[in-house]
Amino acid sequence: MEDNDPDMNNKVPLSVAIITKNEQVRLPDCLRSVSFVDDIVIVDSESTDDTVNIAKQFGCRVFVEDWKGDGPQKNSAIAKTKNEWVLVLDADERLTCEAKEEIMAIISSETNADAYSFPRKSIFHGKWIKHGGWWPDRVVRLFKKSKGRYHSITHGQWITTGKQGLAKGSLEHYSFVDYSDMIKRLNNYSSFRANEMFNEKAASSYFKAASHGLFMFFNSFVLKRGFLEGLDGLVIALTTAGVSFFKYAKLVENHKYNK
Repeated sequence: MEDNDPDMNNKVPLSVAIITKNEQVRLPDCLRSVSFVDDIVIVDSESTDDTVNIAKQFGCRVFVEDWKGDGPQKNSAIAKTKNEWVLVLDADERLTCEAKEEIMAIISSETNADAYSFPRKSIFHGKWIKHGGWWPDRVVRLFKKSKGRYHSITHGQWITTGKQGLAKGSLEHYSFVDYSDMIKRLNNYSSFRANEMFNEKAASSYFKAASHGLFMFFNSFVLKRGFLEGLDGLVIALTTAGVSFFKYAKLVENHKYNK
């Protein structure tokens, strides 16, 4: 791996699973943050940039597969790992030093849980966004792979069959480049989620779309004090509300025109 440490005996027996699609910009920093592990699996969804070559340069085992959805794609990557303990990261996430030390302690301990969630520090416009619902934003990322699997196609969640613990060390999250990127993601995610809900035969209405959107704005901007983040907090609240509103609005559209 590209970590200036050729001695694989110093590597920690931990697998990292990452799914990618055109992540040549963000992937290198992600991989540098996990250079201490002995196994990294990348499942790439036919990237058209240099993602695959970068992953191979870091010593990752790379597999190119058709996109199956977030949860199924992550399950596919996990199935290819060689260790029982697996850390799942997105290309826009990095381990902090505190998280690294905690992970090493967890996997070497005789008494531990079967899955651990980590708080995420979302970095936007060069600063840590602490309000608006973006902190602590806990996500399960470290687990014994025999004790669960990812569920949901659009935004997969790890469901463990064992005990879940809370890690203190945080992940750093660099999800959005700018406001335009947020709006583009809003549109894509709301469409994916609406289609998933349509296939699940979920109900929707104009009122449900409006009420969910309004509540999500109030929750993000007022209850979770997004106003303290200035313009960024307002945009975050509006896009959070937009995701909720358009998810249900598009579901209404699907029921009305795609029967």
